[in-house]
Amino acid sequence: MLILYYYFSTISVLSFIMVGYDKYLARKKKRRISENTLLFWAFLGGSLGAGIGMWIFKHKTSKRSFLWKFYRIVIIQLLLGLALYYQNESGIY
Repeated sequence: MLILYYYFSTISVLSFIMVGYDKYLARKKKRRISENTLLFWAFLGGSLGAGIGMWIFKHKTSKRSFLWKFYRIVIIQLLLGLALYYQNESGIY
């Protein structure tokens, strides 16, 4: 279980950094990180870090198509987490 904590922490920190770096690139009018890459890292488990990065850096918060995809990822992760939690609670493996 501890390895999962380290995994999600690392992926979240990396996602946070990527969102901040993409915002930096946007301000400097340089080539940006693709939305698919940002969403992929959120999908891998970095949705918490990406969400905090979007909020702190005020990045991608007005682009509805990106937000819909991001929120879908978050909802799927929450549902999977709840399913795994309740499956473990009931003793089913």
